[in-house]
Amino acid sequence: MNPIIAFRGVGKRFPGVVALADVSFDLMPGECHAICGENGAGKSTLMKILSGVITSYDGEVLVRGRPARFRDTRDAEQAGIAIIHQELNLVEQLSAAANIFLGREKRTPLGLIDDAAMEREAADLLAGLECPISPRISAGSLRVGDQQLLEIAKALSLSSDILIMDEPTSALTEAEAARLERVIAMLRMKGVTILCISHKMDEVFRLADRITVLRDGRLVKTVDRRATTPREIAGWMVGRDLGGHPFHGPRIRGPKLLEVRRLTLPWPGHPRGYRLQDVSFDLHAGEILGVAGLMGAGRTDLLETLFGATEPSWTGEIMIDGEAVRFRHPQEACAAGVAMVTEDRKRLGLFPDLDVAANVSICGLDQAVRGGIVSRSGEEALVAEPMRAAGVKTPGPHAAVTGLSGGNQQKCIIARWLLLKPRMLLLDDPTRGIDVGAKAELYQIIDRLCRDGLAVILTSSELPELLTLADRILVLAEGRITAEFSRAEATEQKLMEAATAG
Repeated sequence: MNPIIAFRGVGKRFPGVVALADVSFDLMPGECHAICGENGAGKSTLMKILSGVITSYDGEVLVRGRPARFRDTRDAEQAGIAIIHQELNLVEQLSAAANIFLGREKRTPLGLIDDAAMEREAADLLAGLECPISPRISAGSLRVGDQQLLEIAKALSLSSDILIMDEPTSALTEAEAARLERVIAMLRMKGVTILCISHKMDEVFRLADRITVLRDGRLVKTVDRRATTPREIAGWMVGRDLGGHPFHGPRIRGPKLLEVRRLTLPWPGHPRGYRLQDVSFDLHAGEILGVAGLMGAGRTDLLETLFGATEPSWTGEIMIDGEAVRFRHPQEACAAGVAMVTEDRKRLGLFPDLDVAANVSICGLDQAVRGGIVSRSGEEALVAEPMRAAGVKTPGPHAAVTGLSGGNQQKCIIARWLLLKPRMLLLDDPTRGIDVGAKAELYQIIDRLCRDGLAVILTSSELPELLTLADRILVLAEGRITAEFSRAEATEQKLMEAATAG
């Protein structure tokens, strides 16, 4: 049997980043083929190439034995390839039928839109997918599981026989996930080839015939599912053994600063019902607590709740120095000595229209006011020490912050918080998007601040980073803590296994 899809030496480079390098493997007709890898391994980039989202790349893709280089997603759809993204692409104000035929509306002989014909065909498609919803219902009123089946119905209406599914059950209840698995089995019986990205090992080993593992943009291995184990796949996804290597030897842990007990953050309208559930842990002064977890595990939700940046609808207890706190706004958290460096530096961290000094001083600007006016010299004196402590490298305090490297922009944000002399620093994936050299400098800064008595909670999508810096590591999966490891106990494989725990 000849492959229906063949990747041959596929590579893709973005500015400063190699997303894929020389990836080659095949998909056979009618199989369910799983793609596994850590965040940033290149899975989504590969799927975007196959579905026509990314059009410029190295190597070639063969579809049914012939080279294919799609100009856009519609070009890929005409070749029988459809993708269902993790973030569903529906027009919520339109009906189910209108979404299925969006851009390909059926028309009457007079050229008018034939709603009745579309609704009849939509009803047949949805019934075949165990989704007995009205084709007239608005897409925005459906549960996520039904919205996903609506996307599948749209793909089937295109006569697609190659279906790409990105984390198909990440937002589904158990019942909805079971229904989707039945639909996948039905599609395969009809000859549809399924290419599935998933972090869930139990799901992969239930559905897949073969598994391809990517790591750092490169192909590690393609293997028959019956010839491997979840533990082995997790090991290939990680591929490194840096666990237990301390950054600069043991730190001296101070008194307990933070206590979190049974923290639950609801998620109204979502099938799961919660972003965090029953999360409990302690944090001491002079300690770095790492938080591991895959995308959507709840890492950012946890830090934003501690910082007062979410709706105060959570239940449980958050105590600082033994006293219960309930921050309704980040300003209250700052007043209590809590600071946070956000994951999205450009959107949530920087003020691009302000210079370096203004970005650093903005939370303590009142200290530079002289006679009701911000003193330029006072501001320069105010930011000098925190910028030195954070290692900011800049042509001058009034240089454009947008002209700095990503690493120095991140240091500016850290300097901003050091100005307020916090007791607890929340770092949400702080080295995301910066180069290796800047990462090493940030590691040294974080380590030094911790040794000076600062309590740090560090999330990261890079497991080696957590193993390098953290004294203890919590692992989140779907909003729950699934494991906790000391620095001596933790390895990347253990962390990955806990992060993919169903």
